[in-house]
Amino acid sequence: MTKWDKLLIVFVLVASLLGLYYVKGIASNNSTKYILIEVDGEQYKKISFGNNMIGETIEVKTEYGYNKLEIGDGRVRIIEADCPDKLDVKQGWISNPGQVIVCLPNRLVVEIITENNEDKELDYMSY
Repeated sequence: MTKWDKLLIVFVLVASLLGLYYVKGIASNNSTKYILIEVDGEQYKKISFGNNMIGETIEVKTEYGYNKLEIGDGRVRIIEADCPDKLDVKQGWISNPGQVIVCLPNRLVVEIITENNEDKELDYMSY
């Protein structure tokens, strides 16, 4: 190995570590987190996480079905549903922006968003 090979390896390692640090910093920004609840593609409710919300439950009753959400410490989950497969209940807690719980039979989507990504839309054609 030449001196330049060693220098290149050190440079690549430093660049990788800086990249990881940058990505981690973006992921852990301190933006306000919200729970966005949609039914049949329409916004049903938008709730801001707060300390007084821990242990609170939210019932979503629509013509399509029933779901009950529980809010924890910066996270949310579905604890009851009348859908046949209960996949939304089995999914458990979500806590990071961009994570989603979906109940297809009840046409329910629960997503965690931040104030920075409220206007972002998923491009289903690309997905």
